Amino acid sequence: QVQVVESGGGSVQAGGSLRLSCTVSGLSFGNYAMGWFRQAPGKEREAVSCIDWSGGHTNYLEPVKGRFTISRDNALSSLYLQMSSLKPEDTAMYYCAPRSSGMTYMCSGNTYAYKTWGQGTQVTVSS
Repeated sequence: QVQVVESGGGSVQAGGSLRLSCTVSGLSFGNYAMGWFRQAPGKEREAVSCIDWSGGHTNYLEPVKGRFTISRDNALSSLYLQMSSLKPEDTAMYYCAPRSSGMTYMCSGNTYAYKTWGQGTQVTVSS
């Protein structure tokens, strides 16, 4: 059974930084692309960033480009999201997930390509 656990969220002032972590068990982590997603109250879940199986290819949602950095450590079955210059509009519950349909080793910005979610970690940015 695949399990996903996110951590590292918190409350920060605008301009601050946070580093989110995600650990995955129950699958061969290094074979799967991974994604970070967020969902604000009353809004749909959106893809923030994804990284392919090797870490060699990444994608970012336009508003977070240059501020967020996704990375992974396949030996530790872990995924990270370094968030800097945080803005109030980044406030949301953040989730990570392994890609579970299609070319599972490649990045996808489509949330429907990901099906196994953790409990999420809350990020709150105050102005």
